[in-house]
Amino acid sequence: MMSSRNVLAFTAALAASGCMVGPDYKRPPPADPPSVAFKETTGPVVGVAANFQPAQPRDAIDRGPWWSMYDDATLNGLASQIDISNQTLIQAEASYRQAQALVRQDASGLYPTVTGSGGYTQSGSGSGSARAVQGTVVNASTGSVGQYNLGPSLSWQLDVWGRIRRQIESDSAAAQASAADLANARLSAQANLAINYFSMRISEQRIKVFQASVAAFTRSVVIVQNQLDAGVVSRVDLAQAQAQLEQTRATLVAENITRAQFEHAVAILVGKAPAEFSVEPAPLPNDVPTVEPGLPSTLLERRPDIAAAERLMASANAQIGVAQAAYYPNISLASTVTLVASSLNALAMLSNAVWSVGPAFSGTLFDGGALKAQVEGARARYDSQVAAYRQTILVAFQQVEDALVQQRVLIEQEKVQRAAVAASREAERLSLNQYLLGTVPYTTVVQTQTAALTAEQTLLSIRLNRLTASANLVLALGGGWRDTDLPSPYPVGGLDQKPQPPMPTPQSLEPGKPWWRFWGRS
Repeated sequence: MMSSRNVLAFTAALAASGCMVGPDYKRPPPADPPSVAFKETTGPVVGVAANFQPAQPRDAIDRGPWWSMYDDATLNGLASQIDISNQTLIQAEASYRQAQALVRQDASGLYPTVTGSGGYTQSGSGSGSARAVQGTVVNASTGSVGQYNLGPSLSWQLDVWGRIRRQIESDSAAAQASAADLANARLSAQANLAINYFSMRISEQRIKVFQASVAAFTRSVVIVQNQLDAGVVSRVDLAQAQAQLEQTRATLVAENITRAQFEHAVAILVGKAPAEFSVEPAPLPNDVPTVEPGLPSTLLERRPDIAAAERLMASANAQIGVAQAAYYPNISLASTVTLVASSLNALAMLSNAVWSVGPAFSGTLFDGGALKAQVEGARARYDSQVAAYRQTILVAFQQVEDALVQQRVLIEQEKVQRAAVAASREAERLSLNQYLLGTVPYTTVVQTQTAALTAEQTLLSIRLNRLTASANLVLALGGGWRDTDLPSPYPVGGLDQKPQPPMPTPQSLEPGKPWWRFWGRS
């Protein structure tokens, strides 16, 4: 028989010699290694001058509050509210705290579990019978007997094969992925806010264009009415002028609906009900800043979604070790100490103690291939995460290239469209003068006025596309985020667990302060 001291020494030595089965994680390379430069920064696009350069580059700006590059005080104030009241962001932050709690729950498996129990029972037997209580025969004629019991018990699942530590490793990587998801949700909310805000401002500019057109078409109706009264033109010309005026009025009404919808979208992004939120009309930014993308290799460090995909890949790799550990027997240590007595005073006497201690072994002898299938499934999930990681990188490169080509070409397109607007306005003026002279029909005036209005709307659409492209480029580049901003992985090498830095809640962040600086890291 082994003494209790020998049992404890054996289990301690067994725990200390534990290993970790399964493959150690190594980050696989992307499917296509990053090139030295983005395609859209190395050569001109067809139809764009070869000496074209992006205007007003601002790569040196702090991409924490990156929206400040638009120099719009209203947008700055709205963007600072995202960290405070955006409900999607609060949900993502809660998911991260849940992932952190799961890691701490896993880590508790490295420690023994101690429980306590106590109770009291009153027992007796029929007449003429006898019974034994703790080795003493008690005659039923003396009545029932009370019995107290009290004592702790200990159970300890020894992580000899590293199953628990691999699970901690897996869930720790998943928690880091959740932190990256939080960063991605924040960046997406900021970009969506900027895009909806600028869409609202463009809608306001369209309203002004339509209002000016309504005023101009109203004057045209008066002119045609005068011409009709003088007997110079037919009633058809008046009907055409009135139809054009009413159609433009209807478009103006519809544009007010569009503006209100964008304002409602902005309200939701800053966590407010549309009924309690309003933004006064204001002009557009004077210019649209462009952003230099840097080197493609740095994109792997700047995109939170890439970091999340990479951490999920690490989590899946650790799950292979968890599955492989099931091949080996479970080794646990259990001990109990129970004090049994017929009175509370006697309960405190060690002579009434009953104890037990010893290790236990259990393992699968035959399962029809279930464990093998679990390992194969874990490897397949890892391969799937590798493919997802590489696909995320490819999509990231595509998004950057798309935003870059838009940034480059839209500048030239806006320049050409401004010339088209000037020409169409001149054509409108000339056609109206010629109509007054009687040299052209009113149909010509309607056509030139419609063309001028369309050209104005196209110009505003191009400006919106430029603003959207600049926000999308910042989003595609990961804003000011870096993968070093991820919280440190939870230690998995032993029992010396250290508490993690707290995750910033929306209420703990100062408005306008870059969120990653919460941890005090540069």
